[in-house]
Formats: sequence, structure tokens, C-alpha cells
Amino acid sequence: QVQLAESGGGLVQPGGSLRLSCTASGFTFSNYFMTWYRQSPGKERELVASISGGGGSTKYADPVKGRFTISRDNAKDTVYLLMRSLKPEDTAVYYCYADGGPQYEYWGQGTQVTVSS
Repeated sequence: QVQLAESGGGLVQPGGSLRLSCTASGFTFSNYFMTWYRQSPGKERELVASISGGGGSTKYADPVKGRFTISRDNAKDTVYLLMRSLKPEDTAVYYCYADGGPQYEYWGQGTQVTVSS
């Protein structure tokens, strides 16, 4: 059974940091391109950062460049999102997405990140 389990969300003050984790099971993790998305109330889901199967290629959305870092540990079937210098506008539900090609796409259940003083 395929599962993506996110963790690490919570409440943090502006300027603070959080590290999200997404642990996969039920598929060959290293074969999958992994992406973090986020969605705020009233807004469409947007791409935050993505990483190739081997970890050698990454991409970031402009609003998070220089503040967020995506990484993965294929031995642990886990992808991470380290978020620094958090802003109130980073408040959202963060989702993990696995892309192994057509018919091999999976979503996690999401983890809430709230940036507020």
C-alpha cells in the first residue's frame, strides 16, 4: 500500500525555522521525483520545491528561494523541506507529492504550517 506521511508542521514565529519530513512506503522511492506543494485558504495549490530521484537536481519557487532547502535520504525513503526565515505568507498546508510518471503519482495528507507572532 502506497503511503506518504508528512510531519514537522506547527506554529512558528516570523523569522523562525521548521523542517518538514515526508516518509514514503509502498513504492521504490529513489525512482520518484519528489515535490513539496502548499495551499493557503482561498488560494490554489502551488509548487514550493522539487528534487530529482537521485537528489542531484532541485528547483524552487521564487518566493522561497534562498530560504527553503529540499533534500532527500533514499536510504530512509524520506524527503525533507528545511524552511528558514519564515514569513506569515508561508502559512499553508504543505503537501508531499511523488511523481513516478503517469498512473504513478501520489499525494500525502498534508501538514499545517502557521507562521504567526
